[in-house]
Amino acid sequence: MTDKIARRGFLKTGGLAVASAFTLGCGQATEKKIATTAATAEQPSSEFAAQQPRLLPGCCAYSFHDVLAKGQMTYPEFFDKVVAMGSTGADMTVYWFKSTDPAYLDDLRHLAFRKGIPFSGAACGSSMVQATAAKRRQVLDEIKKWVDVTDRLGASHLRIFGGPLPSGATVKQGTDWVVETMKPVCDYAGKKGITLGVEDHEGVTQTADVCLEIMHRVGSPYAGINLDITNFVVTPGNDAYAQIKACLPYATHCHVRDRFADGTPVDLDRVWRLFAEAGYKGFMSAEYEGKEDASMGVPKLMDKIKTLCRKYSTA
Repeated sequence: MTDKIARRGFLKTGGLAVASAFTLGCGQATEKKIATTAATAEQPSSEFAAQQPRLLPGCCAYSFHDVLAKGQMTYPEFFDKVVAMGSTGADMTVYWFKSTDPAYLDDLRHLAFRKGIPFSGAACGSSMVQATAAKRRQVLDEIKKWVDVTDRLGASHLRIFGGPLPSGATVKQGTDWVVETMKPVCDYAGKKGITLGVEDHEGVTQTADVCLEIMHRVGSPYAGINLDITNFVVTPGNDAYAQIKACLPYATHCHVRDRFADGTPVDLDRVWRLFAEAGYKGFMSAEYEGKEDASMGVPKLMDKIKTLCRKYSTA
């Protein structure tokens, strides 16, 4: 592939080729449909043995955003929830950190260790789509700061955003700005062993073709896609599942909800099957945004995630 591939045609012409060429240590993704039965519900299917998927149940702190934002839950209390729900790891949304002082971060890291909780990563809100060079430099410095925080926590992954397009800006301009910022910040993060996962999120990265173009142009082993399974905008000929599949070779973390934005249920079994076929190795983290109170809704979503991880994973 070369940079001459048109952005709009990237998904159709390059997505499947990328998927077969760059699978993360798992061999080529298969096109065959995997039959599932009730008998496999509590154990990984032997049909995925060659791909050796490793799907780990996790939980994003953002799942409890209402109570964290209001100060009705602390991060130590979130850790207790993670343990009670049987989540393997915690994704640390940084919005509600009391501080970025080393002493505070060290305390969080130590407490998580004492509770047997690895951090699947951290998640900041930094958006790289900025119309001026000065603002892009500012965001670059901001992301570097969050890389340092992630490093202090002992995590190896940081979620970042592309961002919404400013008025009058084109998708091409937005994509160029993301690439311009992400290249140097990946170099910075890589020196600390930290991977940056740009999320398919509202704005420029809401289609798989743009996400794949960014990965191709950034060209760093420390660049990936924080794959949120409900955020893709459907394009002609490519539904959400097709776009998930196309991006899987670059998936470094997964955020899970069980309904799309329009309220349509997500076929989670189908999603897990795609991840297993691709040999994905990483966290499948609940990011609850349902209408039910989080104290009830998050554990229910975690139960679905744990069941599917047992069904499809060699972990």
